[in-house]
Amino acid sequence: MAVVVAAAVSDPAGAVEIGAVVPDFTAAALDGAPFSLAEAVKTHEAVVVLFLSTVCPYSKYYSGHLRELDERYRRRGVLFVGVNSNQFESADEMREQAREYHHAFPLIRDDGSRIADAMGAERTPEAFVVAADGTLRYRGWIKSKVRSPDLQRAIEAVVAGKRVRRAETRTYGCAIDRPNAATVHHHPGP
Repeated sequence: MAVVVAAAVSDPAGAVEIGAVVPDFTAAALDGAPFSLAEAVKTHEAVVVLFLSTVCPYSKYYSGHLRELDERYRRRGVLFVGVNSNQFESADEMREQAREYHHAFPLIRDDGSRIADAMGAERTPEAFVVAADGTLRYRGWIKSKVRSPDLQRAIEAVVAGKRVRRAETRTYGCAIDRPNAATVHHHPGP
């Protein structure tokens, strides 16, 4: 299946590298609660920052799996947080999708794509696993439909204090629609 994907204007060289400290960001979640990545990593075994979309078919495809992972790992001290950086998607659309898929984790509307820019996120869905010391331990897809559940394996490794075997995977999905996004091209799925 091919999906029309808008290319994002971003600086991949600015992306957070595996093992580097992830820059703090603060924002209000859709429910009004304040969120700080630096504070969240202090009180959790890991924080999974998910770049999501209300319209991207790939993001929607993994919604049920993400709910299951959140439910399973919340008890083990892992916090999931969803970030929507697409400029054309509203907070109301995000709330509706959260209700539809029963997402209980905090959701942040990333106006201006500042969080996506700081982390180097390029697509939806894209996952970043930040360990309790604030370092990036995994970035990439949720799981390959064919190959493996990489996000789940990364979470398991971080919670167990082990090295993530496949710390970076190529993401498939829809490019984040940043302000002044440029061209349109096709990107095949996994």
